[in-house]
Amino acid sequence: MSSQDEQFPAAAPEPAAPSTDDGMTWWYRWLCRIAGVLGGLSCAFAGLWNCVTINPLNIAAGVWMMLNAFVLFLCEAPFCCQFIEFANAVSTRADKLRPWQKAAFYCGMAAFPVMLSLTLTTLFGNAIAFATGVLYGLSALGKKGDAISYARIHQQQKQMDEEKLTGALEGQAL
Repeated sequence: MSSQDEQFPAAAPEPAAPSTDDGMTWWYRWLCRIAGVLGGLSCAFAGLWNCVTINPLNIAAGVWMMLNAFVLFLCEAPFCCQFIEFANAVSTRADKLRPWQKAAFYCGMAAFPVMLSLTLTTLFGNAIAFATGVLYGLSALGKKGDAISYARIHQQQKQMDEEKLTGALEGQAL
């Protein structure tokens, strides 16, 4: 054993904590949550307004929009549904989803009533819920790289292209 090993004994490995880091900053996560709550509100009001008609497709779209609002509130703001027993369980399960999964779910959820009954009420009522899905989709893309990294990649690619070109020219000369 060296003297360095005696000075710094090996530490016991710490148990790995479950990582919930999905690359989102705190302010972007709050932006997505606020957009989800606003999307839920707009879906609820537009869905209720859409149900005040005699057209069965508009009623079906309105009911679906109110269901969208309920799901958005359960996933993004469970404190709004504190009297529902399973609200916290749904919220924790939704928090474990990857951003692209949330994006696909929210966008699909918001697009269905618009396809069912294309009216201004369904279009504008689902716009913020769809935007929530878009925000989660953008976070799934990840961070943008810095200019130095892009310059290095471009330089390496250019160097490899030049090496391939000189190799091909040398092969032709033989």
